[in-house]
Amino acid sequence: MFRISKNIFSLGTRKLPGLASILALSLFVPHVTTADEDDARRILKSMSDYVASQDAISFGFDTNLEIVTEDGQRLALASSGTVSLKRPGSIHTSRSGGFADRETFFDGKTLTFFGKTANTYLQVDAPSSIDELVEMMETKLDRSPPAAHLILSNSYDQLMQGVTNVKDLGSGVIGGVECDFLAFRADEIDWQIWIAHGDKPYPCRYVVTSKKIAGAPQYSIQITNWVTGSDVKREEFAFENTTNATQIDVADLRSKMSELPGHFKAGE
Repeated sequence: MFRISKNIFSLGTRKLPGLASILALSLFVPHVTTADEDDARRILKSMSDYVASQDAISFGFDTNLEIVTEDGQRLALASSGTVSLKRPGSIHTSRSGGFADRETFFDGKTLTFFGKTANTYLQVDAPSSIDELVEMMETKLDRSPPAAHLILSNSYDQLMQGVTNVKDLGSGVIGGVECDFLAFRADEIDWQIWIAHGDKPYPCRYVVTSKKIAGAPQYSIQITNWVTGSDVKREEFAFENTTNATQIDVADLRSKMSELPGHFKAGE
């Protein structure tokens, strides 16, 4: 059976290469000066303000959701997809992988989950804004859009809840884009974010580590093809049942549209 962290949406015994480098890094990182904390907070706030100011956004993503088996093996479930949104209240997402092939539609009134493989869909009434939609999906449906906390209008406040340690780790390169590399710690999770340099400080990569789950599994998302404003392609946010899909109830969401492959079984 598998343990899965709800906060984030040990390898073999062979000697790992570069162990000396890893140990050296572990000794170095805690000595990053606290003087950089203000810079890290400022950079994160600039990202939050920039994303919130965009009326229309689209991007692609590659994501990994790690699980830990009962015998301590870490496995990563990989998927890719797209997100398009128009503020205040329209969003469309798609995600496909070896265990998922589904879309989510929200037109400001109705939220629709569409499972392509099973050809089933679920519809529920939803609040009118993207922020309220994300909260409802997380609290009532145990689901959230990819990179949900990064696209909120107040993402800085949401991300910084419970943060006890902040580090500015300098620069990194994600997908050929030079980024600021920031790291944060809270009681139950550690998280890292890479934010693009320049006048479009969008999030390029986001990694969350669940410290309270054995094996410390991670959720990571890498963002590609970031587009805003009039360059965003026209998108249909209302679901149309063109495949004669079967409608299901909310009670069937977990079993009919599971976040795990069919041969996986969640542990306690």
